[in-house]
Amino acid sequence: MQNEYEIKKEICDIGKRIYNRNMVAANDGNISVKLSDNEFLCTPTGVSKGFMTPEYICKVDAQGNVIQANGNFKPSSEIKMHMRVYQERPDVRSVVHAHPVYATSFAIAGIPLTQPIMPEAVIALGCVPIAKYGRPSTMEIPDAVSEYVQHFDAVLLENHGALTYSDSLLAAYLKMESVEFYAQLLYQSRMLGGPKEFTPQQVEDLYEIRRQFGMKGRHPANLCPNVKEGKPSCHTCGGGCHSDDKKSAVSADVVAEITKKVLEQLGK
Repeated sequence: MQNEYEIKKEICDIGKRIYNRNMVAANDGNISVKLSDNEFLCTPTGVSKGFMTPEYICKVDAQGNVIQANGNFKPSSEIKMHMRVYQERPDVRSVVHAHPVYATSFAIAGIPLTQPIMPEAVIALGCVPIAKYGRPSTMEIPDAVSEYVQHFDAVLLENHGALTYSDSLLAAYLKMESVEFYAQLLYQSRMLGGPKEFTPQQVEDLYEIRRQFGMKGRHPANLCPNVKEGKPSCHTCGGGCHSDDKKSAVSADVVAEITKKVLEQLGK
């Protein structure tokens, strides 16, 4: 078992990884770890995740109230979002929120990551829905995320970023890496004319591999809300796991045209 100081060091290490991989800018992002049912460590607000040391880390209770904080450090302003995940998912021990460029671009465009294009993404993530927009630091974001917490281990936050959670800090961080890599591959394959997706049977074969591995967490292989209702899985729902059904997958031509216009405006 790690002691608190070791966990604080790990939080700082993961913060540096997030910062160095351009998943956050300036003071963006936040990380938390569950110590017990009423004790949580979290990153402070207003601090770059790439420059933290253990004394920066705050301790809060299940309501987000400060138990311990050094100097002028205060818990992340998004602690409400973290607490909602812990409340609804007793198996979760850590939550990571970041703004990875490609994943956040999809979140801004209103496009969920539902296309089955790579075995690792299908097995590890299933798909990544979008929680509707909420004002930062309010209960709107926790309420929006709540719709997906029971079914997925990763969620895009509309016009905001991404949220991942798991049974350890490292696992939660690696899910964030996986989300960003999936989003980058999907974006770039669209630039090349569109990805070649797996067939429904190939998706089901990958789901079965996940089940055989006994992988932890929540995943469409077992808990997809569409499947539970007798509908096609998220990977064949055409973006139906977005909270707003009017938003669906965008064609590669549309994405290419938008990219062209942006580059023209930038003078490139």
